[in-house]
Amino acid sequence: MLFAVLTLLFGFGLGIVFGLNEDMIKSRLKASAAEVRESVYHGNDAAIKTVLEKSWGYMQRAHLHASGLGAMAVGLILLVSLLGTSPGLTRAISLGLGAGGLGYSAFWLWVGFRAPALGGTGAAKESLKWLAMPSSGAVVLATAAVAALLITAIVRRRQPSPPNDAESNP
Repeated sequence: MLFAVLTLLFGFGLGIVFGLNEDMIKSRLKASAAEVRESVYHGNDAAIKTVLEKSWGYMQRAHLHASGLGAMAVGLILLVSLLGTSPGLTRAISLGLGAGGLGYSAFWLWVGFRAPALGGTGAAKESLKWLAMPSSGAVVLATAAVAALLITAIVRRRQPSPPNDAESNP
């Protein structure tokens, strides 16, 4: 649950930082691209503009992912707790949801920062695949586990209980 709440705070924090410092962040991204204008972009200013726009979009995606994944993680962790799942499984699912959401949100922010210096978002995503794959995988697997637990709980509740001998014999 701690990681889920930290993911929410990360999302809120990004929103505040972006709101207060949008121009400074965009200037930083532009300076990063300018440093490699000739060596990476070969003087192609249109390519630089495209990467800068995508980079800022990816940073905003980090904010949106953190907000959504953090809220989802809190809700699903509470649901798992209500289902009476074992403490070990509850911890594992909670960790997958919380840490996975935080890691995946951080991935998008980091891609946004790295892309201008690398010449594109594709290169930045590839360089950070080591973070994206396990964190997104953890969220998906943990969510699937919650779905399986929920289906199991629903099926168990729908099964008719055997008649009680004392009640069936008057």
